[in-house]
Amino acid sequence: MSEHVLVERERGLLTLRLNRPDKKNALTRAMYAGLGEALSQAERDSDVRAVLLTGGTECFTSGNDVADFIQAPPTGPDSEVFRFMRTLFDFAKPIVAAVSGPAVGIGTTLLLHCDLVYVSRDARLKMPFVSLGLCPEFGSSLILPRLLGHARATELLLLGEAFGGEQAEAWGIANQVLDDGAATLAKAREMALGFQRLAPTAVLDGKRLMRAPGREELRRVIEEEAALFGQRLRSPEAIEALSAFMQRRPADFSRFA
Repeated sequence: MSEHVLVERERGLLTLRLNRPDKKNALTRAMYAGLGEALSQAERDSDVRAVLLTGGTECFTSGNDVADFIQAPPTGPDSEVFRFMRTLFDFAKPIVAAVSGPAVGIGTTLLLHCDLVYVSRDARLKMPFVSLGLCPEFGSSLILPRLLGHARATELLLLGEAFGGEQAEAWGIANQVLDDGAATLAKAREMALGFQRLAPTAVLDGKRLMRAPGREELRRVIEEEAALFGQRLRSPEAIEALSAFMQRRPADFSRFA
């Protein structure tokens, strides 16, 4: 388990807390592996009724650690990143997310696969894939156009426009917006603990039935996105964009057709 993923147990609730505050909880390969391992264990543990995913009261995650990505790009289906995505996608028990501050890239797209999402008013969600020479991921190219319409999804996925907690609630990405990070985490914990009072198999059946329509289509889209994402990581556009990010300069795409 990564030192940057804290695992806490409480009355049938497993809390996974991203804990890399000096890097705004930027996700490394080790963190992805730790999250995936913890979810796999929770799936098999009958004492765990629900999972709470959070980054604490100040920051959810700034997305992928770019230096880690450049060193070992997740270009294959067995990479830690895509294994985590598959584990979260197939997770049978309820997952509740508490989001405060930045939620960048996968910090936003993973919320589309959670069952309950609570956000603080200062949350800042963003999917800057195209600006990094990459493509949408984790089913976002299917889910968001259907949820928000093509025009709004274009603003978020192609232009990479950021949006706040109130918009996330209004658009159906989040259940509720709360005043601050502490209130957000408290509300998410309260709702997650509520699952222990329900019939566990009935909860599993209910989640499975709600998720069943279009499930295999979404799985295929996630696989297609992952394959293209891996290709794009090796593309000259992505190399320029990621290098510019590391060098703290604007990316220059003028030489690309």
